[in-house]
Amino acid sequence: MSLHPVVQSVTERIRKRSAPSRQAYLEGIARMRDEGPLRGHLSCANLAHGFAACGPVDKSRLRNGPTANLGIVTAYNDMLSAHQPYEPYPEFIRETARALGHTAQVAGGVPAMCDGVTQGRAGMELSLFSRDVIAQATAIALSHDMFDSSVYLGICDKIVPGLLIGALAYGHLPAIFIPGGPMTPGVPNKTKAEVRERYAAGEATREELLQVESDSYHGPGTCTFYGTANSNQTLLEAMGVQLPSAAFINPGTPLREAFTREAVERALSITALGDDYRPLGQLIDERAIVNAVAMLMATGGSTNHTIHWIAVARAAGIVLTWDDMDQLSQAVPLLARVYPNGEADVNRYHAAGGNAYVFRELLDAGLMHGDLPTIVDGGMARYGEEPKLDGDRIRYEPGPAVSGDDGVLRPVSAPFEAHGGLRLLRGNLGRSLIKLSAVKPEFRTIEAPAVVVDTPQALNRLHAAGALPRDFVAVVRYQGPKANGMPELHSLAPLLGMLQNQGRRVALVTDGRLSGASGKIPAAIHMTPEAARGGPLAFVREGDIIRLDGEAGTLEALVDPAEWQSRAAAPDTAPAPTDHGRNLFGFNRANVSPADQGALSISCGPATTDGSAWHYDAEYDLGADEAALDAPHDSKDA
Repeated sequence: MSLHPVVQSVTERIRKRSAPSRQAYLEGIARMRDEGPLRGHLSCANLAHGFAACGPVDKSRLRNGPTANLGIVTAYNDMLSAHQPYEPYPEFIRETARALGHTAQVAGGVPAMCDGVTQGRAGMELSLFSRDVIAQATAIALSHDMFDSSVYLGICDKIVPGLLIGALAYGHLPAIFIPGGPMTPGVPNKTKAEVRERYAAGEATREELLQVESDSYHGPGTCTFYGTANSNQTLLEAMGVQLPSAAFINPGTPLREAFTREAVERALSITALGDDYRPLGQLIDERAIVNAVAMLMATGGSTNHTIHWIAVARAAGIVLTWDDMDQLSQAVPLLARVYPNGEADVNRYHAAGGNAYVFRELLDAGLMHGDLPTIVDGGMARYGEEPKLDGDRIRYEPGPAVSGDDGVLRPVSAPFEAHGGLRLLRGNLGRSLIKLSAVKPEFRTIEAPAVVVDTPQALNRLHAAGALPRDFVAVVRYQGPKANGMPELHSLAPLLGMLQNQGRRVALVTDGRLSGASGKIPAAIHMTPEAARGGPLAFVREGDIIRLDGEAGTLEALVDPAEWQSRAAAPDTAPAPTDHGRNLFGFNRANVSPADQGALSISCGPATTDGSAWHYDAEYDLGADEAALDAPHDSKDA
């Protein structure tokens, strides 16, 4: 099947726009590669430090070479259910490498915080910046020049994007991501959401709420809804840097162990020491980024990736924009209904055909690049195959041609919706995004007065006092990356969902984030420019009529222009973020880029010839009106 014209045109535009930075990036990793397997260039003292703690077999191999040494970067901790299964992985990886005549070492660990624990808490203001810390920690782990290839143990939210950004800084090394799999099904997500809403209404006890949460999040593995963690897995496969259909195999199963063994073997077979060298930085090109976005749209994945994958692309010298994502979403149909876009969990999604089915459908329709080189022989076509356990090995068979459950997966010829899961909103409040696939059609448009707050807790207090109007748009501002690190505001979902259930029309407009588990209310999120940069949200006043039209892709404050021009920016009334570790991230808040440029608080991607960080000019390929929305707004030009 020939490539869909929209996919082709978006890819070409990205390639053209990115040409200078991509060339600089490829030249940089080529220089690192040309120095050869860097362990051989270490001084005797350097090398002796590198293998001092190894056993005699590994020490001999590292000393005398030329065997491959595999670097393990791990996000293990035993508080995250998704990462707890990684505890025995390093020893298993070392044993597998040793049996193949090679070596493996834990290069380093990276932090891994759980957004499920920090939702609504001060710690959530560290969440987005943890991605950049993880990227830096990954680069530090690889800085010893001891490794010929690398594997990455990480699954959740900012952790995978952070690992990817760090790995791309060492893009001359092959890299394979090894997932741990989702927990088995617990209480249905719909039941959990209902109890949360009843608790918000005062109709359920804390004990009842804690029990349903415990029954839902009940064991090792990722949470089973299709949030950021599980979206990460589908995007990694769409870019060809994770083994086909590895994402949703439960922890502690023979097939899960076989996948880990296969990943280690593959990582050791694609080093520069052999004749099948596949460096990460060459695999992740414009086609890989477009494939990831197409998969995001087709499956209704996490809104967080509209930030994270812009940052990942930048790390490879590729410039991806929200406009690119929006155009792809208009062309790629919604093929999956997984909570919060439906009632199924990822286990049911996988059983219905999962990623293999979606890949086959998208490839056959020309909605993904089938010519993308990947970590496995056969390219993207292999990602439409289904794994089977054959002894302790993996054998692939043709993937399902028909959905096993058309309430969960549908073909391109009969999708759930003609367009993808996400939509870009434009208007006089700036630019923002909405997860349209999670919102029923009858709720996708609202025109109602604004209730303006600077913290989500303030909205909860207004509700408790009975001070909220029947219909309203909650404008929660000063929640962007510069203001306070752009926390997720998922704690508002039960309240707003409960009010919508009562027949009231409600919506959320914010420069903050909403979780990858964002729910059923219309929510315009990631508003750019943010209020802390003088964006239009700072000029919204209580009672202003806000019109959000998700289908048309518009968001407007219906305020008389003369009145609008007369206003001054409202101050941020939220407490200063100086406790719970937030004081340590003042530099990040001061230097972070806007959300539509990846919300990066670190230099990312190739440097210019003068050594400064490369920066993308938004006016390169946007019209003047759209480019103006990326500039700071004051009361006169908002």
